[in-house]
Amino acid sequence: MPSSKKRKFVIPHTYAIIFSIILIMAAATYLIPAGEYDREEVNGRQVVVDGSFHSVEQNPVSIFEIFKSVPLGMEKGATIIFYIFLVGGAFGAIQATGAIDAGINKLVRKLGNNEKLLIPVVMFVFSILGFTTGMAEESIIFVPIGIAIARALGYDAIVGTAMISLGAASGFIGGMMNPFTVGVAQGIAEIPIFSGFLFRSVVYVFILTAAMFYVMRYASKVKQDRANSVMYDLELESPVEDPNTIQDSGAFTKRHILVLLTLGTGIAINMYGVLNWDWFLNELAASFIMIGLISGIIGGLGINKTFSSYVDGMKLVAFGALIVGFARTILVVMESGVIIDTVIHSLVGVISELPATLTVLGMFLFQVVLNFFIPSGSGQAATTMPLMVPLADLLGMERQIAVLAFQYGDAISNSAIPTSAALMGYLAVAGIPYDRWLKFIWKLILIWIGIAAIGLVVAVAIGVS
Repeated sequence: MPSSKKRKFVIPHTYAIIFSIILIMAAATYLIPAGEYDREEVNGRQVVVDGSFHSVEQNPVSIFEIFKSVPLGMEKGATIIFYIFLVGGAFGAIQATGAIDAGINKLVRKLGNNEKLLIPVVMFVFSILGFTTGMAEESIIFVPIGIAIARALGYDAIVGTAMISLGAASGFIGGMMNPFTVGVAQGIAEIPIFSGFLFRSVVYVFILTAAMFYVMRYASKVKQDRANSVMYDLELESPVEDPNTIQDSGAFTKRHILVLLTLGTGIAINMYGVLNWDWFLNELAASFIMIGLISGIIGGLGINKTFSSYVDGMKLVAFGALIVGFARTILVVMESGVIIDTVIHSLVGVISELPATLTVLGMFLFQVVLNFFIPSGSGQAATTMPLMVPLADLLGMERQIAVLAFQYGDAISNSAIPTSAALMGYLAVAGIPYDRWLKFIWKLILIWIGIAAIGLVVAVAIGVS
């Protein structure tokens, strides 16, 4: 007798989605007419020559060539892939010293009884980690501490989770020095790494301020009446915590201070190197290797544990790093079939008559939708930037603006989509049902989208480069 149970829809694995796109592109090489633009070198980078599109001989991709394209994609993305691995390894060593955990723990405990400063200060600190280290899943471990303190002050689990997760998310959206999204996207776009810092900083201030006021306003409502909590019925029997009894993860030692100083100094040197020494991904990766080694040694890990922690850190970023190679395979297939320029030519024909502001907003919304299917920032950059960069060139738009459209489209929806590993981790640890979180967060997501859209329009108007 057939089962009466309905099959539950399962979201396809990210790699399955990307491989499906590879297969679709391979099939497209049989259907889409092959064509090419001429390209020329301008200021050290290859740009498309407007009006030079012409048809060429069809070159469809065979089944074996599809699978052959995967290692070729890995090869083409090698610089970025190993950059992600090495930076992830360095942060693995830094995390293993316990310096970040102990530092944040100390800060949170110090602010535990100061309700007015607690939410904005904690969110600000996590936002710094968001825009410098790309912190996302790494902040999950702090959620139980945030919840315990929030409940002790008369708030709910949403407030405790939000001040950790949305603080990190605000910095991630700002992305001024995020090596995994902005760094990768700018590398693909062949523009200086971490350029546009000032403009991103201004947008970041608006993003973070909006998040702070949003969480503080909600917290104030819950404080006045617990029935205002979206978790009210689930928290009726939750114990009220005493901030003075919250378990500390360890003392904040001199070693921890030295590790954090090493990290801060290293990031400052990286920024100086990018601006004054023309540093790129290889130099930044080398610098992060040094930062991780020095941090591990002075943090008391010793040589063996330092390198073990490197490997652990690399494991954490392996999912996103290897996606870059798979995503590059899409480009390899399209290049082999000589259809990538045909696709770009068609896109230009559709949107060339539109104002630049509408074009950039379309690019932004496209990234928002795509992020549901490819929630890895570095993987999404590798998937879309090869198309968006020449499109921007042909439309007379700065490549930096194409990077901004990707950056905001990728980052904002991470706080709402169920395919986000970080979000699902936060909610699992906090015991918050997804539908309750969505009820809390949806208005802030719309506010963030509005801020990003205004920022992109302004970027086009002033020609951010």
